[in-house]
Order: sequence, then C-alpha cells, then structure tokens
Amino acid sequence: MAKIHELSTILADQIAAGEVVERPASVVKELVENAIDAHSTQIDIYVKDAGIKEISVIDNGEGIAREDVALAFYRHATSKINDRQDLFQVQTLGFRGEALPSIASVADVSLETAFQAESQGTFYHVRGGELVESKPAAMRQGTKITVQDLFFNTPARLKYLSSLHTELAAISDIVNRLALSHGEISFSLFNNGKKLLQTAGNGKLRQTLSAIYGLQNARQMIEFSGEDLDFKVSGYVSLPKLTRASRNYISLLINGRYIKNQTLIRAVLKGYGSKLMVGRYPLAVIDIRLDPLLVDVNVHPTKQEVRISKEEQLAELLRQSIYNALSQENLIPAALENLQKKPRQKNTVEQLDFDFAKPSQVLPPKNTQPNTSEITRVLMGEPIAPKKTEMAPKKPAPVVKHEPVNYTPIIINDSSQLASAEIKEWDQKYQPTKTKEVEAPVTEPVEIKETPEDKFPTLSYLAQMHGTYLLAQAADGLYLIDQHAAQERCKYEYYRTEIGKVSPAKQELLVPIILSYPTAESLKITENIDKLAQLGVELEDFGQNTFIVRRHPIWFKKGQEEDTIKEMVEWFLVDHKLTIAQFREKTAIMMSCKRSIKANHHLDEFQAKSLLEQLAKCENPFNCPHGRPTLVHFSNSDLEHMFKRIQDPHQGNSHEM
Repeated sequence: MAKIHELSTILADQIAAGEVVERPASVVKELVENAIDAHSTQIDIYVKDAGIKEISVIDNGEGIAREDVALAFYRHATSKINDRQDLFQVQTLGFRGEALPSIASVADVSLETAFQAESQGTFYHVRGGELVESKPAAMRQGTKITVQDLFFNTPARLKYLSSLHTELAAISDIVNRLALSHGEISFSLFNNGKKLLQTAGNGKLRQTLSAIYGLQNARQMIEFSGEDLDFKVSGYVSLPKLTRASRNYISLLINGRYIKNQTLIRAVLKGYGSKLMVGRYPLAVIDIRLDPLLVDVNVHPTKQEVRISKEEQLAELLRQSIYNALSQENLIPAALENLQKKPRQKNTVEQLDFDFAKPSQVLPPKNTQPNTSEITRVLMGEPIAPKKTEMAPKKPAPVVKHEPVNYTPIIINDSSQLASAEIKEWDQKYQPTKTKEVEAPVTEPVEIKETPEDKFPTLSYLAQMHGTYLLAQAADGLYLIDQHAAQERCKYEYYRTEIGKVSPAKQELLVPIILSYPTAESLKITENIDKLAQLGVELEDFGQNTFIVRRHPIWFKKGQEEDTIKEMVEWFLVDHKLTIAQFREKTAIMMSCKRSIKANHHLDEFQAKSLLEQLAKCENPFNCPHGRPTLVHFSNSDLEHMFKRIQDPHQGNSHEM
C-alpha cells in the first residue's frame, strides 16, 4: 500500500494558515490589504472581543464579480499577477492568493460583494473551508467580509492567543501602519462598538500622524525628503526631544507596504548623529518609493521581509536626508516655554549651584579645574596634609533621615545646571551638619562583607579630572571615582526604596496631568492599570486614548512629575509582562541613570565631598546599578612601582635616586 498521498485541499489550507493567520491581527491585515488593492477610499474595520469573536472589514472598492467569488477562496487564485514577469515587479500588497482560503479554513467567513458592472451583488458563506451557502444579494458597490469564530476547528492555535487587550493592540498597530502608508484612504477601527481610530483620508500625512500619535506629538515631528536616480524618500521624523524606549515607532514603508529592515532603521538613527540619548529612539514614518524591480517582496508569506537592491545606497540617502532636515531645525529649548512651566527665582549662588548652605553662609569657591600640584604630589607618593574643609577622619557620621524635602524650583537651561540641581536635591536629603568653616564630616566605612579588604575606604577628596573623575586619597593609596556611576548608585538605592513604598500619602495636583497615547499603547496601559496603581501611578480613563493623573507619590521630584510618570509607563509599553518586582527594579535603574550627573560636568570641592559621603553610605558602593565599577584603586605599592621607587633586586644596595 502506498504511503505517499496528496493532502486534502482543506488540510493544505490549514497548514498554509499556520504561516499567514497567526492571530486576529493577521486576519485584519490580509483583509484590509485586499481592500486597499481594490482601490477603496474608505475602509471600516469592526471587531468584537479583539477579533476572536468577529472581524468585519467593509470597503467601497471595486468589488468582486459574481463569477470570481468562488475562485477567490481557492489557493493561489489571484487577480494581482499573471505571469513570471509580474512576480518581479509586484505593485500590489497581495499577490500570493493564500489569504482568503487560509482564513476560511480556520474560521466562519461570509462575503458580501457587489461589482460595479453588475446589477446585483453576491453572498458567499464558507465555514472551515467548506461551502455553506451562495446566493445573490443586494448591496452597495464594494465588499464586506465577516470572519467569525476564528480558530474554532484548531483549538491549539486558540489556546496560545494572548489577552484581549494584547490582541486588540496588535490589530490597532496593523491598522495604524496601513493608515500611515495610505493617507489617501479614510480608515476607521471599532472594537465592541467603541471607536479606536479615525483618519481623514485626505492624503495629508501630518493629519494621519495626529490621529494616531496625538496632536502634541505630531507637532514635534518635522518633514524631510530626498531623492537620487533610484530612490525617493520622504516622511516625518520627531525632534530629538520626542523619543521612545523602543524601535517600534519607526515605520518603514516601501511603495505603500510596511516592512522591517534593520539596515534602514540604523540609517534613520545615524541621521540623528549624536542628538539622540543612548537607548532612546525617535518616532518616524519613512515613505520610500522605488522601481518595483529593485525590491523582492516574495520572501515570506507575511511580506514584511523584503530584499532591496542597492540597499546601502538607499540607507545613505535616508541618513543624509534626515540629517539635512534636522540640521535646519533650532534644537535649543525655548526659554519662554520653560518660563511658563517654572517661575523664575533669584539668580543666587544657593539656588543655581547646590544650596548646600543656608542663605547666610558662604559656599566654598568653585574648583572648576583639577589641582594639578596635588595630583602630582600624590602620584609621587608624597603625603598631603588635610585641609580644614576636608573630612576629619575620626568624626562620626551624621544621622541621616530619609525624609522628603521641599525645595524651591530653579530655572534650568542647560545640562550642567540640571546636574547641579540633581545633586542639590540629594545633598539636601543627606545634608551633613556644618560649622562656619563648612566642615564636612567623614562617613564611617560601610562593611559589605566580613573580609577587611572589602570595606569601603575612608576617602579624602583631592581634585576632579576632566569634569568626569574624582581623585581621592586614603591610607592605602589613590582612588579614581566615576562621578556619574557613583551618583547613579546613590540614587538607585534611594529610588529602589521609595518606589517600593506605596504610601497612602499622595500629592494632589492643582492642574491634573493629561497623557495621550496611540491606540495600541492605550490598550496596553489599560490592561496594566492596576499594576501601575500598585506603584502609585494612578491613571484614570479620560476619553479617546487619553488618561488623567490627579495625584502622584510624594517622592516624585518637583517639576518632573509628568516626565517621571511617562518614563514609568514606558516600561510597561516595552515589556508589559514585567512583574511588580521587576518593574520597580527597572524603574529605579532608569531614574537613577537619567537623574545623575554626566561626564564633563565640573564639581566644586564641597559638591565632590558630599558625593563621596553619599557613596560611602550605600549598601553597595562599589558598582553602579548596571554593574560598572564606581571607583578604581591604585595602591601605594602600585604607585611606587609605577615611579620605580621600589628597589629592583639586581641593583643591590644602590640608594634611591
């Protein structure tokens, strides 16, 4: 008996459906792309229970002729291509002829269509790949396809679907990409009767961006364009101040088709040069037009992976076009905008630097340049007598109370002042007792382990190098401290504790904060709104993809409440499966990094000493939250070897020079 046999048509379609129909969003994608290929100007998508129960796509396109309706449900039946030559210059979104038969094999599908040249329409009903009913029907020109009971005959596929919010977010993301790539079509998306998206369909991309990302975000995006002999690129990219934590907001469109291509994404990022912060990505819509002969879309059934001829040339054109557009923009923050947010205060030393002392006290003068004479003496192994303002080695550490401190807001117009303000707040929280000579007491070493060599040394500050590293001495040698890593560790331990305190005490806002998000993000936030509340971020639904914040935890820094909430919400958008513990950890790391002083920022002597005090109080003062060391050690022996002050064995009793 023969073992090899031909699979049935229904089984073959179900196998193909495994590649084409992964989830409800896949169904929406295939049906909407067919509607676009039918030259529709209006497409309405209605889903129930995130598409698992029902999906309806209604368009006003050309419709399907009565004699072609049955053929549309056969595998590899298509009107998009006719011969081998057409395959290499595809100009439509669909062409494989797999979508409808694949969907019909795992769902209940009803099709109502009317062709312009015919007097009546057609109703066609298929369930599980088998014809149920076919009859004439009266209908306006266009097509309506309804998909019900998705995966009813393949329960294993149904079992692996995500939550309703996640599936609906995937549908919204697909529709958003299609709307961005076809601004001439009016799209609307409804779930259980609630409108999630509505675009104008007037061909104006900025209006489509407003409908998807919100008006405020659309205003912070600039237009760019460029072309050469083979390619034409255009679109919108966000200003460097408007970024996200993932690449998901970069939409690449080739001849109206959304694709994924890492080379082109890197070109977009290179167009920003050094204007983007590390780990941040812009919002971008990149429309690429080229001869269909230069792109092969027949790589994967989803048609999102393509091969592009002269890809490096295209990447360079894209990079240069974005670079040119950004170079013409004034990227300096508007001072008037800052003034509207924060009241101007007196330009006093206490306010603009660190406010370590009371107004009646005089701060030590800034030491903006390293003390090269002291550095040289230390490297030569010569002792340096401690100054009056240095930390006295035998004084006990002050008692530190971790209590919220209200301080006067200051106007900050550059990164160096921002860093100063950050340290100012911290030193107010850990402010040591001072005399008129402004003595800074020494913190006792924090013992991490039983072994003496692991104790944190008692450091005496010497100088700062290149606005990045602090030099300090101890009894056992010279220490170099990375000021950013050091403060990052201090702030991490503070935020890690404060984020864990979900205190009933909240700061009520006189003016509530309004946050707007695209539909896909809004759905993820709604799904995790209880998790956010457990961390003190209380969001209330405020209408169309909008949330309102009326109060916040008291540990939020004054003047940065909105930014802090946005950053915390972004972690759920990047990975909404995070546990509460993981979220607290990631948020503490993120906030400590962003709120710490950076390289090339000069500290005066008092500021540097205060930072060393804070580091010594940490539970783990040896590493930043990312694992980088906060300080390195040159022992006395190391220094003596470096300067050959230790006698070599072959030199006998020769005296030291």
